Amino acid sequence: MRIVGLKQSDGAVLVGALNDDGTEITVITDLDTFWSAPDAHLASEPAGPTLATAAVELVPPVLPSARVVCVGLNYQDHVNEGSFRDETLPEFPTLFARWPTSLSVGGAEIPIPSGEDGLDWEGEVMAWVGATLVDATPEEALAAVVGYSTFNDITSRRAQKLTSQWIIGKNGDHSGPVGPMVPATEVGDLRYGLRLETRVNGEVVQHSSTAEMIYGVGETLAHISKTFTINRGDLLATGTPSGVGYARTPPWLLQPGDVVEVEIERLGILTNHIVDNTHRHPPVDAARIENQEIQ
Repeated sequence: MRIVGLKQSDGAVLVGALNDDGTEITVITDLDTFWSAPDAHLASEPAGPTLATAAVELVPPVLPSARVVCVGLNYQDHVNEGSFRDETLPEFPTLFARWPTSLSVGGAEIPIPSGEDGLDWEGEVMAWVGATLVDATPEEALAAVVGYSTFNDITSRRAQKLTSQWIIGKNGDHSGPVGPMVPATEVGDLRYGLRLETRVNGEVVQHSSTAEMIYGVGETLAHISKTFTINRGDLLATGTPSGVGYARTPPWLLQPGDVVEVEIERLGILTNHIVDNTHRHPPVDAARIENQEIQ
């Protein structure tokens, strides 16, 4: 089963299940109802109407109130390739946040913000939490994960490095594409290793395994739950391996027209297109400008 969101004309979001070839979606329920009992909905056959995928607008099935917590340095080879190579690995993971509004889906166009030389790719796994966690043990936290997705933590490097905080560089418009959620029961334990590969215009730029993660999903969620309550629908991005663009010589960043793909075993392929900064600006209302000129 692959879970997606469907945006309605009134802005409401439904949750549905993609069929095997991705051409149709069977509606499960509305977003709030789904996240009130995700385990139950994932264990039942979808019984709602079936819609053509091409006829609907896909969005991440993410609650507006959800928190998206991301692990910054979670593969030793990625630590070694960047500016952190000479630092002692901390006991606890480096964490930062994304806003849900930065998330998008496969097929979305991702604009390069003004002032950036390009965008950087970071293929990784996203974990979806389906139960409330407070002072959880690692085992309790891992058991609360209801699904996983492919994710690309696309980064504006210049903005990221302006300050010690990464928030701006990690929240560009549409810069967090996330694939359909696959139930955790169909994925298994990431520690045993899922193959992860990122490609730019067909060329492999990252190739690793989730078995190489430093901080496990359960351990990281348990650590977070000691400070704030993790709710149903919250997400954890688990970090990226080596092969990012800024660490190369010379640096290699995504440019308009580039196609970036993240493929993760059992989770599928996430494909996005890079566009220029003009796509961030609303279209010009020629009629309104003409009226202003006449007045």
